Amino acid sequence: MKILKFIVIFLFIIIIMAVFYIFRNINYDYSGDKFLKNKSSKLGLEEKQFRLDDGSVINYAEGPDNGPDIVLLHGQMVDWKDYRAVLPKLTKEFHVFALDYYGHGKSSKNPDLYNIERISSDIALFIKEKVGLSTIISGHSSGALITAYIAAEFPENLKAIILEDGPFFATEKGRAESTFSYKTFQSIHNYLTEKPNVTYFEYYLKNNPMRILFNKNGNDNWHKIVAEPAMKLFRKDMTKIPVIWYYPPELGVNTLLQLSANLQDRTGDFDLRFGNTFYDFSFFNDTNQEEILKRISIPTCIFHVNPPKETAPSYYTAEGMLISAMDEKDAQRINELIPESILVEGFDSTHNIHVDQPKEYINKIVEFLDMIDKKNK
Repeated sequence: MKILKFIVIFLFIIIIMAVFYIFRNINYDYSGDKFLKNKSSKLGLEEKQFRLDDGSVINYAEGPDNGPDIVLLHGQMVDWKDYRAVLPKLTKEFHVFALDYYGHGKSSKNPDLYNIERISSDIALFIKEKVGLSTIISGHSSGALITAYIAAEFPENLKAIILEDGPFFATEKGRAESTFSYKTFQSIHNYLTEKPNVTYFEYYLKNNPMRILFNKNGNDNWHKIVAEPAMKLFRKDMTKIPVIWYYPPELGVNTLLQLSANLQDRTGDFDLRFGNTFYDFSFFNDTNQEEILKRISIPTCIFHVNPPKETAPSYYTAEGMLISAMDEKDAQRINELIPESILVEGFDSTHNIHVDQPKEYINKIVEFLDMIDKKNK
């Protein structure tokens, strides 16, 4: 009788744990919508819009004035809510302005605006009119490229910048073609050009370059464990990107799927045409990244992640494909080109340091700013 009772209790515990596991996986805030609905107002964040003379709109969230002004520029395919893991702490110590740059979030969707010169000049104007004279910018990925351009061309209202794992040099023609990111942009370009009679999500599942990391020994594991179950769920509701219930957030599979949310499918706000500018390099308007970095004269902190676990100790696959935003030589080169810069390496993150290591991200920013203040005394 005691054994039977033990078995029943044990099975009950297993069921409870399984239910909790599934519930957490399904209800995790992959997109940031739950944060916007339930937490942003409690932090004092208010979503606003900055309108330019030509009618273009920069959407942003502003927090309470609790310290130095800091502008946050997200990476590609997401929006300002991508910073939700660090916003509770940042809003207590800074005056936060988290922007959606063009092609993302609720900001303007106009391909004429999708280049580094226009985006940077308009954000510089935003900083001048809405932020202040001693602004700090922290830009992630593509946002880091924009941050560097602003620092080089419009430094007058800036105190310091943080470049979080920016794809410098790896986005240049001749090098970009051998990166995982470029394969994604190529897929976007092909979809927009071919105009197949399927959603981008379906196209994405068939052509995502990340699938080769899942496929081992000739087995199409990507199709079996990701694409097929995701498509079954998507066909039931094609208005949103599905969540596969048995993958925990830490594994990153559902996050990878969420990155496909886009304006064209009406599953998200990212305009695929923005991604296309990184395929044909029109985003850069022939801008020379090395020259831009050389012209940065304000204090700069460069964040660089460790090599991915899949390819460590290298940043490259066995086939020579760059899986990260930059390798160790790129990081050193940036550090050498920017006179007033320091390089902080060793982050255990795939790319989004502020997501994967929020405490370390904030601590390193605070340390960097403290160092600047001590220098200026």
